[in-house]
Amino acid sequence: MSERDERKDFVFKITVIGDGGVGKTSLIKKYTKGSFKKEYIKTLGAQFSKYDEKIGNSAVKLFFWDIAGQAEFSFMRPTFYKGSKAAIIVFSHAPKEIDNSFKHISEWHEDIKKYCGNIPIVLFGNKIDLVNDELNKSKVEEIVDKRDFLGYYNTSAKTGNGVYEAFQAIIKDLYEKYKDQ
Repeated sequence: MSERDERKDFVFKITVIGDGGVGKTSLIKKYTKGSFKKEYIKTLGAQFSKYDEKIGNSAVKLFFWDIAGQAEFSFMRPTFYKGSKAAIIVFSHAPKEIDNSFKHISEWHEDIKKYCGNIPIVLFGNKIDLVNDELNKSKVEEIVDKRDFLGYYNTSAKTGNGVYEAFQAIIKDLYEKYKDQ
């Protein structure tokens, strides 16, 4: 077997954070199972999903850690963050949630950085299907640049819009970062 054909296995823990109700669990389910459930079920503490993906000739095992966004679970987060190779911060475009969830992006970023250092982070603006007007692009670009996020993606866990591309951005970044190590 030549070096080029050599199969490598990768295991990546990706932590998904953001305010409660922004759609973290729904996004993970849409990506890993292709499904969407309309009813909201609050995540208690954290839950994780395992997903196998093939990139090139490599088997990639992904563990998505879905961290509860409610304040009452904040004391548990440092333990859940441990070992994360990347993170996804999710905010909601839904009119009732956008103000708070967008304002809290910086807090989520500081929290994960405190325990994981400078890991790659992607920002998802979820529930894009619920709005006609997109959030002021310059506000989003400003926070992405200031925080040095890997990128920003509009997503809808309900319709699937942008979900695959958004997850692929972080997964491919991790693969590129670790494939030659």
